[in-house]
Amino acid sequence: MRKPILTLVLILAVSQAGAETLVREFTGTSNTTTPMFTVEAPWIMDWRLDADYESLVALDVTLQEGRTGRHIGRVLHTKYKGNGVKMFDQSGTFQLRISATLARYRIKIIQLTDEEAALYTPKGQP
Repeated sequence: MRKPILTLVLILAVSQAGAETLVREFTGTSNTTTPMFTVEAPWIMDWRLDADYESLVALDVTLQEGRTGRHIGRVLHTKYKGNGVKMFDQSGTFQLRISATLARYRIKIIQLTDEEAALYTPKGQP
């Protein structure tokens, strides 16, 4: 009995060793500045925008340095429902400033390994 359980535990541990790791998840419908989160490069911001309307919807996300609030740059601007992924190669402690109009958003910050990052292909490239 112990051997099958030990084998199952080892298989699960090995399969999770290289898996992407969810650092933080933010959901909402209004403007906010998220709590700080710390990530090591490479990492991705996986976003989804949903709404009850086809127009008048907007989502803007800017990246800020977490400890000082220094503006790093706009990382997302859309006026359409949808989803996407943006990869970052900068480590640090950050915050997101989110501006949402008539929208429901979900943003996941996901830590990747170098091997996982190599599997992402930028839009428009083979």
